[in-house]
Amino acid sequence: MSAPQSLLQAALGRLAARVGSGLADTAAGLAVLAQDAPARLQQEWQLFWEEVELEAERLERGEATTASSSSPVSWSPSPGRAASTDPQEQIDALRAQVAELARRLERPTP
Repeated sequence: MSAPQSLLQAALGRLAARVGSGLADTAAGLAVLAQDAPARLQQEWQLFWEEVELEAERLERGEATTASSSSPVSWSPSPGRAASTDPQEQIDALRAQVAELARRLERPTP
């Protein structure tokens, strides 16, 4: 076999090996996702019902509904302080809400 033919055959062989390896990695990743799916769905379902309960409590207390509020975590200013219209304080409050939601999502299911 001549050198160009050997190089071409070697290149095709390596490409086939890499594609096969990539497919195997993808299949393994899908298997892990399929294995973790029931636990993730259960966690999401529990989180959903926690949010429903918090929303029901909020409605029972007669708090005003806001169309933009989809989070069960509500921010209130420190005692003795009025709600601020300062954009930076609003951003900080939103960041705190996001951090709290992230912590709740990362909590292991009992």
